[in-house]
Amino acid sequence: MKQLAARLLAGVGVLWGAATLTFVAIHFSAGDPVLAILGGPDAIPTPQQLAQVREEYGFDQPLWVQYGRYVGRIAHGDFGESYRLRIPVTEAIGKQIGATLQLALSAALLAIGLALASAVLTAKRNPWVRRVASASELVLSSSPSFVLGILLLLVFSFQWPVLPPAGSNGWQTLILPTIALALPIAGMLSQVLRQELEDILEQPFIAMARARGLSQTAVRLRHALRHALVPLVTLSGFIFASLLGGAVVTEMLFARQGIGRMMLDAAVAKDAPVVLGITLLAALVYVGVNLLVDVLNGLIDPRVKPR
Repeated sequence: MKQLAARLLAGVGVLWGAATLTFVAIHFSAGDPVLAILGGPDAIPTPQQLAQVREEYGFDQPLWVQYGRYVGRIAHGDFGESYRLRIPVTEAIGKQIGATLQLALSAALLAIGLALASAVLTAKRNPWVRRVASASELVLSSSPSFVLGILLLLVFSFQWPVLPPAGSNGWQTLILPTIALALPIAGMLSQVLRQELEDILEQPFIAMARARGLSQTAVRLRHALRHALVPLVTLSGFIFASLLGGAVVTEMLFARQGIGRMMLDAAVAKDAPVVLGITLLAALVYVGVNLLVDVLNGLIDPRVKPR
């Protein structure tokens, strides 16, 4: 309970830090948020309108007063109303979060599946098999998702039009963006997991398992893989949280709905409440996933203590 309380307290600190950095970035960036409220940079409000909006939203108050009100609203779960969409921020995010979570979860599952298959099949195998796998993973892990996305579009949407190039309707539209996001992650995870498996396959308890007559497949899956999963789970938790950020470019490239695209539009329009809401959502996901990773690591290997 003490460890859980400490992690929860640290999570609150992460959320506070994310909220504070967002507040500072928004208030010191170029542009006037009042113009965003009144209709964007093309709006031509009168001085009276500008003064009225500044007073209504508290922009005429000192910065420390604005910050205090801002933190107080967050503590009560009030993220305000979108300047651009004219609806509550929670409602705006709720309409887009499903598509982003669908993309992030499918990419994470595909990346982990590919990494497991590659590492298990190539660890301690023929040297040329390992070299080919390692070279392929190095290329994939160093390739940005948007580059892979463009290549996938050129091949499977334009050269051979077998998959739709854009949209969010139907499972077919999810295939290309999922692959584009998953491949770099799978390449990195495979390298880590293979190295861990090769170290574990040299341990004495593996030799004892082989001496009992277990097949190579059983030794790898029932004994070695379990002990190698701790770094994979730790990295997977971090990667899944970071996928929410990686979804920005991917959603734009494939013209998908989602909070990544929504975040970019909100930042351009200085829609501060939406930027704040999405930033805190990403921080909350990161904190939650890290707590889950600690629990899973303890179940996989009870010797692992929470960080």
